[in-house]
Amino acid sequence: MSDTRTMTLDEIEDLSFRALVAAGTSPENARPLAIATAATEADGVASHGLAYIPIYAEHVQCGKVDGQAKPVMDIPRPGVITVDAATGFAHSAIDMGFGELIPLAREQGIAALAIRNSYNCGVLGYHTTRLAEAGLVGLGFTNAPASIAPSGGSKPVVGTNPFSLAVPGPDGQPAIMIDQSASTIAKSEVMKHAREGKPIPEGWALDAEGNPTTDPEVGLKGSMAPSGGYKGVGVALLVETMAAALAGATLGKDASPFSGTAGGPPKTGQFFIAIDPGATSGGAFADRISALTDAIHAQDGARLPGDGRKSKRIKAAAEGVAVSTATLARIEALLG
Repeated sequence: MSDTRTMTLDEIEDLSFRALVAAGTSPENARPLAIATAATEADGVASHGLAYIPIYAEHVQCGKVDGQAKPVMDIPRPGVITVDAATGFAHSAIDMGFGELIPLAREQGIAALAIRNSYNCGVLGYHTTRLAEAGLVGLGFTNAPASIAPSGGSKPVVGTNPFSLAVPGPDGQPAIMIDQSASTIAKSEVMKHAREGKPIPEGWALDAEGNPTTDPEVGLKGSMAPSGGYKGVGVALLVETMAAALAGATLGKDASPFSGTAGGPPKTGQFFIAIDPGATSGGAFADRISALTDAIHAQDGARLPGDGRKSKRIKAAAEGVAVSTATLARIEALLG
């Protein structure tokens, strides 16, 4: 029996949507998350794709996320949008906010979106890519439950806290797409190894005393290793400032975990900045980005952040995606 099954992106979206609705999510909230799940699988980020659907469903059923939530938007100042996700899925709140963020950025040159009382937004780069596809430079930040200890400490205070930059390109796709966490590796990758009973490479996580470990279970009880040591902690603090403090969301040190059923809604946050390059560059933006990316691609073996995802996306659209049959079994169980 094969360990994988090939599915089209439409099939992945449909399965995700039906499973979320079956778990108690409204169709309005399930659709943006299902679309993002298919896009995530297309990008080859399986740890954030269909494998997360059973976790999302469990969190709806236990009340960690409100599947029926209705986000509330406000525009307190020109060019500033806020959305209260009402402890629902981040994707619905982001969709609502982007509906105002994109036209405001085009009109004013720059606009910001702050989201509070939110939840795990999945792959942050998926959201900033949408801004780049709209011709805008997109910056995104999202905080997470604490899993990184400060420099010189051993108790987690900040989360893996990714940031993302997506730069519009001439083909309607991002010319550059950076999506990286403050940790050496995303925590979801350690969780994936724990589910599969596989060891993790040394350097991914630390035990409770701050020592390197290859046991994912031990690492999940300890802390994630910051990328670049104190520099990774600095990135985490930057993101915490943007996505928690500026958004009025819960600090990572006070947020409930994105895994398991304990603790209630995490109420974390997201923050996005959208910039129209035509407003700032004097018409030089496209040429500058082209010269930069060409200089990198001209080197044998060199690649830009986002190149891998772009090529996988093209292939997935044509050939489908190989999905773990174990993951499919867990999702299909939700459908009875």
